[in-house]
Amino acid sequence: QVTEPVIEAAKRAEADASRVVVLPGGKDFKEVTVSGVDNIVEAYEAGNGAGYVITSTAKGYGGKMTVMTSFDADGNIKQLKVTEDAETQGIGSNVSKGKGYWANYAGKPASKELVLGVDVDAYATATISSRALNSAVNSAINAYNAIP
Repeated sequence: QVTEPVIEAAKRAEADASRVVVLPGGKDFKEVTVSGVDNIVEAYEAGNGAGYVITSTAKGYGGKMTVMTSFDADGNIKQLKVTEDAETQGIGSNVSKGKGYWANYAGKPASKELVLGVDVDAYATATISSRALNSAVNSAINAYNAIP
């Protein structure tokens, strides 16, 4: 009973630190409710108006892929971060751990779902992992657009 509040505060601080990584300048994150969108783990709004961070999932080649997607105040994708994956090392991991590949999403508007091969390129030899990442990002886009 004594340590529970301390543990919860530490977990919140760690989660907020992860959000700041994908949304630099964001602080005072508050959870927002998103309804009617599948595959959403959580959604947070930066209290200072910097934007939103939405965590979503999709099925990759090796299992579940969990992706944090940040949106800036103008409604554009700021950054991505894959926080969990089981993709094949050296193939699918180029997508799940590839910060260079994630940069393909930066600056894309959240006004519509992104089409793989049109709006962003698939990673050669890792099509299933590319689709999973794109699907998770599209779930985040749909959630962003569902926030009142």
